[in-house]
Amino acid sequence: MSFTGGLDEAAKHDVVTTIVVFGASGDLAKKKTFPALFHLFQQGLLPKRTRILGYARTQMSRTDFTSRVTSFFKEDDPQADIDTFLGICEYVSGKYDVDADFVRLREEIDANEKQMNKREGDERVHIYYLALPPSVFVSVGMQIRRNVYDASCTNRVSSRVLSREIGALFEEDEIYRIDHYLGKEMVKNILALRFANVFYEAVWNRHYISNVQITFKEPFGTEGRGGYFDEFAMNQPKSLRSEDIRDRKTEVLRRILPIQLEDTLLGQYVGTRDGSKPGYKDDATVPKDSITPTFAQCVLHVDNDRWRGVPWVIKAGKALDEAKMVIRIQFKDMPNALFPSLARNELVLQVSPKESVYIKTIVKEPGLSTNLAMSELDLSYHKRYQDLKIPDAYATLILDVLNGDHSNFVRSDELDEAWRIFTPLLHTIEKERVVPLPYEYGSRGPKGVDEFPIERAGYKMTGIEYHWQPKQATQGKL
Repeated sequence: MSFTGGLDEAAKHDVVTTIVVFGASGDLAKKKTFPALFHLFQQGLLPKRTRILGYARTQMSRTDFTSRVTSFFKEDDPQADIDTFLGICEYVSGKYDVDADFVRLREEIDANEKQMNKREGDERVHIYYLALPPSVFVSVGMQIRRNVYDASCTNRVSSRVLSREIGALFEEDEIYRIDHYLGKEMVKNILALRFANVFYEAVWNRHYISNVQITFKEPFGTEGRGGYFDEFAMNQPKSLRSEDIRDRKTEVLRRILPIQLEDTLLGQYVGTRDGSKPGYKDDATVPKDSITPTFAQCVLHVDNDRWRGVPWVIKAGKALDEAKMVIRIQFKDMPNALFPSLARNELVLQVSPKESVYIKTIVKEPGLSTNLAMSELDLSYHKRYQDLKIPDAYATLILDVLNGDHSNFVRSDELDEAWRIFTPLLHTIEKERVVPLPYEYGSRGPKGVDEFPIERAGYKMTGIEYHWQPKQATQGKL
């Protein structure tokens, strides 16, 4: 079931809603899931009759559970809001492969629905959010289907990545594969930026674009994960319906050629020279002969008329010099010699840490000279929008689940295509025992990281002294 009439109407809809958070004792639930649910609660975006059940193997008292749930709330969150939110939260302890424990969970769900004054004929929604490692997805899915699933209500299963076996247990429209980067404000903005502006549409192709770079840098070690970029390359969907959007995303994925080892740079971080930060293999749980990459830079090619010949450079790594996610589109050189040796124009979308869109543009320096300079047309969100409060990505995606909107979730055929693109490379790395290059914790990456896009994708450095800084927020009217 999907709500109609927009987000506000959906949130106010009087549906008996049960949200079960599996893995409620883990870091993902503590740091992301419960803060996101609390944010939706504060904004009045949860249905009026909502109960949240945490489920995990850990034995916890009510005090321990509420302490964990609220441990990553903001310091300035009103205590009255927190107390009211905790009033709709409960915790059930049980194993992930024991029928009796899931029967008990179903009994708790039924009891909570009675407390919400469920009447005959009331619409009901069950959301099962799997904040769990993939190794237990299938076991939990089977238990849900056998002992908790209720065909008389609408059912939504959420997780970061769901294995194919889950698809055999539930219908595709009941599955929401969550990658939180798809809920980021700037990623969701790509659709509007790409298809609502005629000047972008005119140059969004191989005739004008030289190369595209997508960079995802994390300054910490092996915890964390990455995101998708499908919406950027896809053609215009027939409509904004979720399935039309996902059709286009799958269509472009099918045209991406498998990645070749020679188009890849792999790295693995080592400890800092002063010993303040450990290397990947310094972790006691990591084999000392591990060749698992913690950094990868590779070139993708899209074999369709719009993008044929345009290299897409994707770079992702952990333990790097900064936290940053950015998409950089570099345009081709000017086809005339009126201004020789010009730097190239670039459209840059910064997803994090500060949401921004800017276009690197050549202008004449002010004054009597005819010297050229690199400047930018800049939309820094924190400057343009006063009192800006961008919702957490998890909160955005959970609200999409409540509204039955699949647009920002990965469909099974999308997942299959992604594996098709990367699996040959993964098999080659494993078969040939490819050893990643070392790089120091906190550096830019392994040797060759800066030369890679130049040599493999034809990226052209600016050539003009230029350094973009996001503008600071200013007070006053817009």
